[in-house]
Amino acid sequence: MSIYQELHDDVFHLLKTRLPSHLKYHSPEHTAHVIEQAEYISRQENVDGHELSLIKIAALFHDIGFIRQPNHHEDIGCQLCSEKLTQYSFPIEDIQTVCGMIMATKIPQHPVTHLEKIVADADLEYLGTDLFHPISQNLFEEFKHYDPKLTHRRFNEIQISFMRRHHYHTDYCIANREEMKQKHLQELLKSNG
Repeated sequence: MSIYQELHDDVFHLLKTRLPSHLKYHSPEHTAHVIEQAEYISRQENVDGHELSLIKIAALFHDIGFIRQPNHHEDIGCQLCSEKLTQYSFPIEDIQTVCGMIMATKIPQHPVTHLEKIVADADLEYLGTDLFHPISQNLFEEFKHYDPKLTHRRFNEIQISFMRRHHYHTDYCIANREEMKQKHLQELLKSNG
């Protein structure tokens, strides 16, 4: 079994057994989707080999911090990932690179390196896809747990504000996701009009 497969199995065991049930968006399915998209975007951006391995690890750990708490979950994820990678004798430079990618998913996103941009975009790639509505519904349900009085109208306002500030970072997502994201934004503006 590869090191990645062992890490994958460990992380998904934690996600499936330790994540609170009200996390409808930050779920094991979300992590699986982000890994898949990180790999796909990497290939579109001509990133492979060792760098792709590090990207997949960052995507795997990017939301693991939610098993402890939602606030500062990226920092917790970084800490958990560093501990795990140290056990596998990963070089400190690789651990720092992976942590940089995990931190790049923190909202508002400020990725610096190419690898950080790929993971940041993989995390929010759905904004510019057909999955926008079902995934947004999961996010609404999760937000509603923290604020039971949240209405769809108010949630749409939050989404509109977020999407106006968000931008993609990789050439691939700018070319292939931005246009549909803007369509979704216009739909939200119309429905809230």
